[in-house]
Amino acid sequence: MKPQDLSKENYLFERMPVPRAILMNALPTIAGMVVILVYNIADTFFVGQTNDPFQVAAVSLATPVFLLFMATGNLIGIGGTSVISRAFGEKRPEFANHVSSFCFYAAWLVGIVFATVFLFCMPQILQAIGVSGNTIVPTRDYLTYVAPSAPFVIMSVAFGNIVRSAGKAKEAMFGMMLGTGLNIILDPIFILYFDMGVGGAAIATLIGNVVSAYYFWRLVSGGKTSLSISFADFRIRGVILPVISIGIPAALNNVLMSTSIIVLNNVLSSYGDIAVAAMGVATKVSMIAVLLQIGLGVSIQPLLGYNYGAKNAERFRAILQTTIIYALVMGSVLTLASWLGSGYIVNAFIEDQAVYDQGVRFVKALLLTGPVIGIMFVYINTLQAMGAAKESLILSISRQGFIFIPMIFTLNYFFGLSGVVYAQPVADVMAILISIALVYPHLAKYLPKSETVSNQPADYKSQPAH
Repeated sequence: MKPQDLSKENYLFERMPVPRAILMNALPTIAGMVVILVYNIADTFFVGQTNDPFQVAAVSLATPVFLLFMATGNLIGIGGTSVISRAFGEKRPEFANHVSSFCFYAAWLVGIVFATVFLFCMPQILQAIGVSGNTIVPTRDYLTYVAPSAPFVIMSVAFGNIVRSAGKAKEAMFGMMLGTGLNIILDPIFILYFDMGVGGAAIATLIGNVVSAYYFWRLVSGGKTSLSISFADFRIRGVILPVISIGIPAALNNVLMSTSIIVLNNVLSSYGDIAVAAMGVATKVSMIAVLLQIGLGVSIQPLLGYNYGAKNAERFRAILQTTIIYALVMGSVLTLASWLGSGYIVNAFIEDQAVYDQGVRFVKALLLTGPVIGIMFVYINTLQAMGAAKESLILSISRQGFIFIPMIFTLNYFFGLSGVVYAQPVADVMAILISIALVYPHLAKYLPKSETVSNQPADYKSQPAH
């Protein structure tokens, strides 16, 4: 890699005014999250047009499997992004190439293994995710086509993150938009026109991810980034541990989300398939506020990682504080809009009255922490950017793991179905408090006392790297 190849990206990371640098990285990433949001909603929406609550429930039941694939992509992608960003900040482009090459081949290998295992162990998987007599057939139909998508999903998610470490946020957004846009176009064709139902949704998902993975392969292999996927640059020694140590916390968030959905669906199934379908719809609606804030948090990791590696503490502080302000404003606006429009949005998914009534109630409960949940996503990406693997791990397993899952059982025991619904906002509040407790000791060590995040406004002026 030639030094001049990064000159444009260096300006973004080192000298561009902070608000502009954040927006340059955040807008494409958030747009990509909008695409992911629409992608997540599309299957449920078009399957809902069949007005079959059991097919809608099948999409919800199968979601943990897809989240597992995304978790693996995030393990490789977010771990790789953190290591590559710091390597660029430390002026070590050769090491960055070793990392990107490792991530490419790891994504394909693990994806092929997943696809094989899921196809050959389908009966056991269906039993584990909590299908019932009414949902076993549509869930099996969905997973039969989702399983082969594993290598393409993992590749797309991984390099959708990694190319951002080279300052290619727009390209990352386009790659996600390409596959997801195709999926959305194909959904009504396969589901409704060909009358394939939930199986058609899975076929559209498979095709979309194949196209997205191909785009990222062409982008990097064609020399349009400062990254390498050449096997000549492939290294395991000195690469795998830094990537995994940061990637595991990010992956665990998805794994625990997958696990918690399985637990949640199993508990909800005792209240009937209507409750499972209603929660599936409500979760999609609440994603509007949550996913976009995740996008904002994820978008600043390369900026923070680069400046952390370059030891530019003042610019690091300015980026962090400005992003927190953006997160609070974004969270409040999105939550209010989702709350006010909850009835219309739920009704757009399915017209079944029983699902609608419960779905609206569930949405309003899940949105209670929407205005402030972005703080946690900003802080978890801050810890990952700083290479704080242990703290990032603790925070990742908090929200969806050792808080949320016990809350499902505890609140269900005391309050029944209402308790199950409010388990997520309770877990969110506790996770936000934990995130604050974990990140501030690191900031106190890294930043001068006069520059702690909460003590003074962000410096909006550009700052050169030290």
